[in-house]
Amino acid sequence: MIKPDKHLFLCGSFRVSGEPQGVCYKKGALNMIQYIESELVERGMKDAAVSITGCLKACDRGPIMVIYPDNYWYGGVESEDVVDEILDALEEGREAEKYILK
Repeated sequence: MIKPDKHLFLCGSFRVSGEPQGVCYKKGALNMIQYIESELVERGMKDAAVSITGCLKACDRGPIMVIYPDNYWYGGVESEDVVDEILDALEEGREAEKYILK
């Protein structure tokens, strides 16, 4: 098993029942997962992995993405442009300040 240096978690708004039903889901977070995965491959970011999560409890700021081990929490991850800015920052070893949750 290869353990990634960076792990991106994208809120899928899943609840205990297994059904997605929150803000992140309604704003298309599940559609973004394929784009993120393809971008990681295209950028050669073999040390990064992405996973969909249950609700991250920041619905008013969703869709939410969390990057570990950096502990960056991003809100408003609604478009490919936002993902690109976050991944650009990740590649440069910094946070994408515009989207960081405080």
